[in-house]
Amino acid sequence: MSPKKFLREPTRPIEIAPGMTCSELLERLEGCSFQGRQLARAARVWTEALDEDLLVWLGLAGAMVPAGMRRLVCTLMEEGLVDVIVSTGANLYHDYFETIGHVHHIGSPNVDDTALRDEKIDRIYDTFADEDLFFDVDKQIGAWARERLEDRPYTTREFLRALGEEAGRHSRGEQGILSTAARLGVPIYCPAIGDSSIGIGLAWLERKVVFDMIGDVEETAELAAMKPSMVIYVGGGTPKNFIQQTEVTNIVNGRNLPGHIYAVQFVVDAPNWGGLSGCTFEEAVSWGKIAVGAPMVTVLSDATIALPVVAAAVLTRRQGRKRPGEHVSKLVERL
Repeated sequence: MSPKKFLREPTRPIEIAPGMTCSELLERLEGCSFQGRQLARAARVWTEALDEDLLVWLGLAGAMVPAGMRRLVCTLMEEGLVDVIVSTGANLYHDYFETIGHVHHIGSPNVDDTALRDEKIDRIYDTFADEDLFFDVDKQIGAWARERLEDRPYTTREFLRALGEEAGRHSRGEQGILSTAARLGVPIYCPAIGDSSIGIGLAWLERKVVFDMIGDVEETAELAAMKPSMVIYVGGGTPKNFIQQTEVTNIVNGRNLPGHIYAVQFVVDAPNWGGLSGCTFEEAVSWGKIAVGAPMVTVLSDATIALPVVAAAVLTRRQGRKRPGEHVSKLVERL
């Protein structure tokens, strides 16, 4: 009987051992199936992509900072695993909140929310926060903007760098995403900045902060045109779409670019509802957002499970290996 062409490689039952690293665990998961194999593939694609002179874009959606991912994102920047961040405003607000000394608290989804309302405690699934402190920080951001910002339009990158520098000045001994990005020259964009407590804090100023949102579109397209790119999406939403559209913007502007050449996403949304958060990378190819033939990995998992495991493995595998090309801060100077 002739061999069947689809039966080329057997699965390999995983073996575990005391003291295994995340990297070793994922190497062994490559011979398994389902999301374990996807987790392993994500680490391999991310690791190997960094040998090329490219930009790594991180889309950060969901309540990742209250969930405990803040230091992890700082490490990704410090170790050169990501170059550009596009985030929801909520993540950046919660980051500022923690950098200046406040905390989120372990809570429970099985609680009387009416009782929480009485005590002015806000719930993010199983995490609690003090609403009075939120209101104080909202007002602090507004006061800072009134006193320190110039009377001109700001791209969100410019605004968030200034806010990151302010966070660093008021840090209680630990830096956060905004302050680390400001120190390293890593650009952060927030295309829906009004949809957050940052927007709330700015809403009552007599002299309004004006955001140059089209400037954000132009800048991110310029960055995407400077180097090939890898995209990593934590959840979906506006950050995912905003990064995706950089390639479409360049096509409209007559730049002959192939699309993002590597793609990894950690998502839980299904594609069959037609929303961007759950859309597949294969669908993105049809728009020119992802390059034809690009290595693409979708991990169907809560990002608080998948991202730390994959990031730890990539960090271990990249230890001592320098990335080629100019740092993103040099590219930003040309914008």
